[in-house]
Amino acid sequence: MFKPYTSDNRKTVSIDFEGARLSVPAGITVAAAVMGYAGENYIRRSPAGGEKRAPFCFMGVCHECLIEIDGIPDQQACIIEVKDGMHIKRQTGLPQVGNPDKPELKIDD
Repeated sequence: MFKPYTSDNRKTVSIDFEGARLSVPAGITVAAAVMGYAGENYIRRSPAGGEKRAPFCFMGVCHECLIEIDGIPDQQACIIEVKDGMHIKRQTGLPQVGNPDKPELKIDD
């Protein structure tokens, strides 16, 4: 489904996806790296039934791409660019609410 574009002169970064070291083009999203360069066809599993889930909208609306990045869960893989040395893992279970590492939106009265 996803086929990486290959170019000899593009800068690359090194990421860790579930223990596998990958060299991917700088500037692509985490979702593109996992789907295109790790050879995977899913990002996470549904917490309800365990079905494989993959990014749907690729613009941060549907939240089907939630993944753990550098130990922080609930990161949207489709809108976050890869960084050298990133550690990426599939997320299991429901998204976390009130994560202290990911501030919630607060609306003033």
